[in-house]
Amino acid sequence: MSEETRTMQTADTTPARAPEDAPALVKKIGRTTYVVRVHFSKTSTETMSDKIRRMLKNEIQQM
Repeated sequence: MSEETRTMQTADTTPARAPEDAPALVKKIGRTTYVVRVHFSKTSTETMSDKIRRMLKNEIQQM
């Protein structure tokens, strides 16, 4: 099996990076360690449940 290099390009919509001391989820899969930091918009009107439903609906529509 060959190894692929994957890159993800995203639009930078956040005004600043999360502080290094922000809570993080760390998961190691194989030789790759993923560090995920989370921030929440103070102006958002969508709940987490609403967002998950929307994402699942969009995923199903793409199939």
